[in-house]
Amino acid sequence: MNKTAVITGGTKGIGKAIIQKLAQEGFDIITCSRSWDELEELKAEIEEDADVTVHIMRADLSLRTDTDAFIKTINQTVDRIDILVNNTGVFLPGELTSEPEGNLELMIQTNLYSAYHLTRGVIDKMKDRKSGDIFNMCSIASITAYPNGGSYSISKFAMYGMSKVLREELKPFGIRVVSVLPGATLTNSWSGIDIPEERFMKASDVADAVWGAHSLSKNSVVEEIVIRPQLGDL
Repeated sequence: MNKTAVITGGTKGIGKAIIQKLAQEGFDIITCSRSWDELEELKAEIEEDADVTVHIMRADLSLRTDTDAFIKTINQTVDRIDILVNNTGVFLPGELTSEPEGNLELMIQTNLYSAYHLTRGVIDKMKDRKSGDIFNMCSIASITAYPNGGSYSISKFAMYGMSKVLREELKPFGIRVVSVLPGATLTNSWSGIDIPEERFMKASDVADAVWGAHSLSKNSVVEEIVIRPQLGDL
């Protein structure tokens, strides 16, 4: 029986790179996104390249109803979760005092609440087995405020805090919690920006770092992965 990984926001960027890596390593996948067409394309691509099963669901995890529906699907589909990657996120630039009304609420709902509710909804599958890894996709913005970061930074600081709390709570259950703090990665979030490709990290590098942390013996945990472009932040 294959191990199982749940990855949110799996059709693009870092989420897709992690799915590709875990599928290569023999993990069945459960993922979601807002685009059914992109999910079907992902499923076909992964299942053609690896002997695994990809379960897909269209869901907007900024909505509690969709998050609850995804939790129900996960719990009905699999008996075990070996890796959970809370990757769903949205970035809206702006200054705190002048950004559009509603930016904070949307990014907290998407970047924090989705991970909070999903983790609570599926954690018993890990607790019962006393094993599993949770990777929370934070950001360099979780530890460094920067101009035009606005509510995005607030949401990522909060995600980082949640990850630290989970780490402490889940120690007795043998569940490892890893905060992943990537810098500028070449994803759709940067589309249209006139910056050379080589200034960005590759999404596959983040996926490799996640796999490396998972591959350690159960005696050890990488509590934080801080990964930046070689030439520094953008």
